[in-house]
Order: sequence, then structure tokens, then C-alpha cells
Amino acid sequence: MTDILLKNILVDDRLVDICIDAGKIAGILPAGGPSPEAAETMDCTGKVAVPGFINMHTHAAMSLMRGIGEDVVFSDWINRIWDIEAGIDHDFIYWGSRVAAIEMIRTGTTTFNDQYWSFPSTVQAVKEAGIRVATGYDVMDKDDPETAERQKEQCVERYKLYQAVADDRHLFTMSFHAVYSVSEPMIVWASEFAKARDLPLHIHLCETAKEVEDCKAAHGGLTPVEYLDRLGVLDHNVIAGHTLWLSPEDIRILGERKVNCVHNINSNAKLSSGYRFPYHELKDAGANVCLGTDGCASSNNLDMLEAMKTSALFQKAWRNDPKALPLDELMDMATVNGAHALRIAAGRIAEGLLADISIVDTDSTFFLSPAPFMANFIYSAHSDCIDSVIAGGRFVMKHRVVEGEEEVLREARKVLSQIHLR
Repeated sequence: MTDILLKNILVDDRLVDICIDAGKIAGILPAGGPSPEAAETMDCTGKVAVPGFINMHTHAAMSLMRGIGEDVVFSDWINRIWDIEAGIDHDFIYWGSRVAAIEMIRTGTTTFNDQYWSFPSTVQAVKEAGIRVATGYDVMDKDDPETAERQKEQCVERYKLYQAVADDRHLFTMSFHAVYSVSEPMIVWASEFAKARDLPLHIHLCETAKEVEDCKAAHGGLTPVEYLDRLGVLDHNVIAGHTLWLSPEDIRILGERKVNCVHNINSNAKLSSGYRFPYHELKDAGANVCLGTDGCASSNNLDMLEAMKTSALFQKAWRNDPKALPLDELMDMATVNGAHALRIAAGRIAEGLLADISIVDTDSTFFLSPAPFMANFIYSAHSDCIDSVIAGGRFVMKHRVVEGEEEVLREARKVLSQIHLR
């Protein structure tokens, strides 16, 4: 007996039954034919299955920081964030991550790549929510040797702990914040720690023009990309958030090293960091280009469908080319490219892959047009068209109901009442 059977559902314009067993897609069969018995069957007539989104750059607990730094430049914004973060605790991060997980579930995300403090709080929250997180220790010593040594000890300790309890809901990663907030010895240490254990290394890179100019001034004219490459940091395990302010040489290096570059258009545009993301140039050079939302303190939401639409519109506008970001490539950025970066068997609806599936209800004005489903889904609909979500072979939302949501909102309000965010 299979675990879940999705009957009469469209996948790539084919009407099929999807069999889910042991967390994976066990079979995709023609609808109407014989199908195995299932512990749970859902009639999906009028609905379409799409892969769960993979949000490749987030700071989940910032779901409790929306709107705290509006209409300010990046340098003022990040200093405000650091001031607040000095006063947050386990409860803030845990409940902020629970809020983020609910939002991601409601908007079709089943895996996200996070970078934040007290990552065990995030892991606990996400496991309880039922989706998947890639996260681990994040170093940021700000050139303080005592902080660096303490963080090294904590990182080694936490890695050993999470290796002992590893499961498919948490992918351990290594992180350092950025070249302007982490000392050179600590950058090298974090990189070597990740390489020795074959871990993804999650960083911010070339997010602002100021970051690039400051790096050049501090490191003999080297851009952040050139500087990290000189240190031997860049390789196929690096997940680089933003990668916005790049020279042709930077793009060549990132492509040659097969770096995973994450576009975060809503955050970048809102903070006026920039909008001319070199999508084609990076892709053609050999980099793996993914999509993210960034944290809610800058992007204000975690809606990947919105990020997909905005990314395409900006590419088309600044390039003056309506073909600049085709629908299939846009979908890959939000799904299979992220799966490649995290090295998980997901991002497609195919037999043998992880059963990470969003079920889209097309019974609305947005899907009346005979246009291709993907055009209506990305450019016309909103994420509330997502009726149900399966993550790792389990329902985490069914008919727009997420279990435990009322408690999460109630506890999050209590946390917010105890901390000054304005």
C-alpha cells in the first residue's frame, strides 16, 4: 500500500495519478487506469502539480522584523538589523522561524537555505513544521579575535551534535556573512571547515556597490570575488547570495568555479542595492543561478512566486528584451537549480525524486485564459492558488489549512510584545 495517491492531477499537461511512498514519488501513472491502494487518496480534478519551490537565500527568523527599516539605504538598514539582533534570543528565532515556515508552506516552498544566528532554534522550528532547511553555523567575527575563537569552538561542537542526529529535514551547511564583516583568517577557516566536510558554504557576495569599492580599497584593488578566489574559497559548494555588482572577470571566475549564485530581486530593489542582475552572463559562464527572497526585514515576504515574477519583469525591462527570462528557466531557478546546489533529489516531479509537490487549484479567474499554465501561474495568479503542499511525502498543508497556525501566531505576538523593534 502506498502512502498517498493523488488522482486525476495534471503534470506537464498530462493527466496522471501520482503515487507517493516513503517520502518519494514512487510512480506516475496514466489517470483512469489501475492504481495501487493508498493510505490517503486525494481527488485532484482541476488541479495541477508543480515542484515545491526551493528558496535559496533566507534569514527565516526575520519574519518578525518586517517593516522595521523602511526607506533607508543598505548601510543604515543593516546597522539597524545588527542592533536588534544583539537583543534577540532562542524564543525570537524559534517562533520567527515557525512563522516563516508557515508562510513558506502557504506559498509553495518545501526547502529553504537559511543563514542566521542560533540555527538550532531554526532547525527545531522547521522540523516541527514539516518542511526542509539547509542551515548551519554562521561566523561573523567583525575582526574580533575573541569572538572568532569562540565561534570556531561552537561551530565544531554544533557540527558534531548535528551529525549525530542527522535526518532528511536538516541539511547542515557552513556560513560566513560577508567580506566586510568577517576577518580574513575567519573566512579561510570557515572555507576550510566546509571543504574538509564537503559542506555547502553560504555567503553574501557583491550585494552593493559600496561592498565592492570597500573591498578594492582594503585589498589592493581586488573585488570581493577576486579576493575570495585568491583565498581559495570559491568552488561548486559555495552558495553566494546576491552576486549583483560583478565585473566581467568576476563573472568568469564564478562560472569557472561553478559557484551557485542566488538572485534576490525584491530585497535588492527595495534597498536600492541594484537591479541589473547578470543572469544570462552568469548562466553562460557556467554558474548555477538560483532564486531566493532574502529575509523579511528587506524583502518583506517569502513568496517565491512573487520573486519569480519580479525577477522576470526586471530582466525584461533593463535588457529591453521580452525574451530575457523564459518561463522554463525561471521555474528552474526556483526549483531544480536550488536542488542541484543543495545536492538533493528534488526540483522535478519525476519517479524516484523526493515528493515535494505543490497542488495548484486552477478554478479561478487567473486560469480562465487558454494560455499555457505556467504563464498564468507565474504572471497572473497569486500564491493563494496553492491548495495543498506535500513535503518529503507528507502533507504540510491541505486545502489551505496549516495545522498549528493559530498557536504559532499567538506565541509570535507574545515574543514581539517583549522586544523593541521600531
